[in-house]
Amino acid sequence: MSIAPALSIQAPLDGAISSTTWGHLPGGEPVRLFTLRNGLGMRVSISDLGATLVSWQAPDRGGRLGEILLNHASPAAYLESAGYLGGLIGRWANRIAGARFTLEGIDYTLDRNEGGNLLHGGASGFHRALWDADDQDGALIMRLTSPEGDAGFPGNIAVQVRYALDDDGTLSIDYEARSDAPTPINLTSHGYFNLSGKPGTDIKGHILSIDADAYLEVDAKLIPTRASSVAGTAFDFRQGAPIGVRLDWPHTQLAQAGGFDHCFMLRETALGDGPHVRAVARLYDPGSGRELTVLTDQRGLQFYSGQKLSETHAPRSGLCLEASAYPNQVNMADAEMVMLRPGAVYRQRTQYRVSVAGET
Repeated sequence: MSIAPALSIQAPLDGAISSTTWGHLPGGEPVRLFTLRNGLGMRVSISDLGATLVSWQAPDRGGRLGEILLNHASPAAYLESAGYLGGLIGRWANRIAGARFTLEGIDYTLDRNEGGNLLHGGASGFHRALWDADDQDGALIMRLTSPEGDAGFPGNIAVQVRYALDDDGTLSIDYEARSDAPTPINLTSHGYFNLSGKPGTDIKGHILSIDADAYLEVDAKLIPTRASSVAGTAFDFRQGAPIGVRLDWPHTQLAQAGGFDHCFMLRETALGDGPHVRAVARLYDPGSGRELTVLTDQRGLQFYSGQKLSETHAPRSGLCLEASAYPNQVNMADAEMVMLRPGAVYRQRTQYRVSVAGET
């Protein structure tokens, strides 16, 4: 499904970004769509509703543009959807077991929007908020203030996300957040990719590689239970493998999740102290020649094979590669790593680079 041909672009922002009024919220507030372009002819459209990645038109090996993101046709459809297509996820990406955690001796109860768990920030997470947006040196800057008590989380936090599209096909997403009280935070982008550019096709023929020696096994509610080696299993994508073949492997974890919905524990490289951006995954579609490289400074990558897609999208018609902290890390021994404290700044950088395989 591609929305790009229906867009009527208006009001250019500094020549690099254009915008259009895309629709309105039930209260009458306008929803805008911003489009970034690069020298390859790529177009990436982002809405201020949910800071959502709505469209990415990218060339195939023949130079033909095609839509590589799943999307909805209108803001109303995003509000009505139970999914998270392209949304900016916060305050917490993925799941928190029992929708609760303890911080400095205080128990916090959160929005239970997936059984007894919190999923992707709750029913009214960042993906449903209307963000402030402006152009800054050719990049799209989006800002949101999340008040204390939002989905049950402590602290007032100010969030900024910067989207920039380079001429090499790299979409950089830079996140920042500040809080006036200790609070957990874990942000990600929830784009569903299908590199074929053909609406309605599945992603089984895509070839995926992930730079991870281990992944997190999950229980029946998809909460991590332990780390497990990928060696000799369907989860070993270190050399690259067709997704469909791996989905057909007999494995209790695949049966439990209905496919892949697991966090891979990404390798670190010896480049000094602290987080750093490195290439962690590649996705290739043999039919179109398009290749997606994921680069991030995060320690986890959630691979979701789209088995629960519904409404206007068929199951497995798109997949997610979401860079973030570990699911439920707020309740793990290393919970302090995901706590944002006053005076500190949460920062994350994730990049999605789209190219044609074999081209430099």
